[in-house]
Amino acid sequence: MNKKTDKTENTNVKVTVLANGPIMVEGSITVVKKDDGSETKEQKNFLCRCGHSQKKPYCDGSHKSNNFQD
Repeated sequence: MNKKTDKTENTNVKVTVLANGPIMVEGSITVVKKDDGSETKEQKNFLCRCGHSQKKPYCDGSHKSNNFQD
């Protein structure tokens, strides 16, 4: 990637890979989108790991119906 990004120090962010499911991110994060837009998300967010979500990068529960396993 040749995009320039601003580095912001996030404190108290916890990332947990859930078994056979998404990545859970707890804390304030900034999600930078491929179209150069960004959004700040607070509290708990779940990021897709299975590749089937219709709400990427966020999880929509598709891993359950697609039998995603680690």
